[in-house]
Amino acid sequence: MASRFRTDVWIDWCPGCGDFGIVAAMHKAFAELNLEPERLAVVSGIGCSGKTPHFINANGVHTLHGRGIAFATGIKLANPELTVVVNGGDGDLLGIGMAHFVALGRRNLDIAVILHNNQVYGLTKGQASPTLKKGDKPKSLPVPNAQDPVNPIAIAVSAGFTFVARGYSSWVDHLKELIKAAINHRGAALVEVLQPCVTYNDLYTVDYYKDKLYKLEEEPGWDPVVRSPEETEEKMSRAIAKSREWGERIPVGVFYVNPYVEPYEDRIAKRNPTFSSVPPARQIIARNGGEPLLGREEFRKLFSDYIIKVKK
Repeated sequence: MASRFRTDVWIDWCPGCGDFGIVAAMHKAFAELNLEPERLAVVSGIGCSGKTPHFINANGVHTLHGRGIAFATGIKLANPELTVVVNGGDGDLLGIGMAHFVALGRRNLDIAVILHNNQVYGLTKGQASPTLKKGDKPKSLPVPNAQDPVNPIAIAVSAGFTFVARGYSSWVDHLKELIKAAINHRGAALVEVLQPCVTYNDLYTVDYYKDKLYKLEEEPGWDPVVRSPEETEEKMSRAIAKSREWGERIPVGVFYVNPYVEPYEDRIAKRNPTFSSVPPARQIIARNGGEPLLGREEFRKLFSDYIIKVKK
């Protein structure tokens, strides 16, 4: 049941915030996947989305601004048996955190990223985020936005993410299925979520999206899955082209899936044969009582060639 993943922490987002739908979809997805809370890690950065781990009954880490993916990378490499899910805003992941976002795609590490996209920095009173279009002027901006926007779908596909999708926070059941597919996919997965900010963004509202959104799976002939390595470039190009469709019609659904790219964990296991059987989280570093396995003298012998001796 989804209630198994709910906590008693009061959710203090603004009434009507799209983040409520995202958390509800995550609760349902985790329950339907039969995940165990102790084998799930939910990581976030800073921003309204940063509070997400507080509202999910699982291992949670509320980290630094833009560093959610970096923390999640360490968690997954330390214990590959964990399901690791990152939550971050468009400002958090695509502003200060962009380098980590691109690096995750390059590595194709088995992590699912849920990007809360409301086109503004909601927690700090509505400044323009990297996804706000040039010329747009939400109510908190004194003048229209002067910068071109970034395209999360296009960046993810180009960077190397092997599962790329977009959902809508008010379509909870549809979003739940996208999150389940992202977690089940073995490799770097992105689910961008269009998430209206009811307080600071008076442009991209529920009414704005109501008549524009359509589901890609209902589009005749749409097939985002790479069926052979030779299809990769074609499917990437189609996904990027479709992601640029933003006007009277806005697509949601799965844009790109490539099962042929080797996950980063497998590459590490080839270099270190013990990684799969004895990852860092399983390695014993202390005796009973907490005494380190390496005492002072053992440490000196092991690293004798690297100890710098300072002459007095």
